[in-house]
Amino acid sequence: MVTEALDEEQAVELATGFKALGDPVRLRLLSLIAARQGGEVCVCDLTAAFTVSGPTISHHLKVLREAGLIDSQRRGTWVYYWILPTRMAALSRLLDSSGAATPAGA
Repeated sequence: MVTEALDEEQAVELATGFKALGDPVRLRLLSLIAARQGGEVCVCDLTAAFTVSGPTISHHLKVLREAGLIDSQRRGTWVYYWILPTRMAALSRLLDSSGAATPAGA
């Protein structure tokens, strides 16, 4: 839970992550990567789950990577992707209101 207001740099950094997640294809890609047993997934396994083209999937993966939500490594012909937990935790903490006080009358 957030205990202090964000400074400008933190707000810009977190906004980049939330903006990246604002597209349904990217949100779904992130969930497919996160749900994968073993913690990483080949791009070849991701493209089959969508009706959009391979280059479009690559673009969306690039946006997620540039936002710091995922990372990747080329191995031979294929690229493998995994979640960056620290970055995801920062987004999650901002949204976690479980410890927030309930306003009077709510």
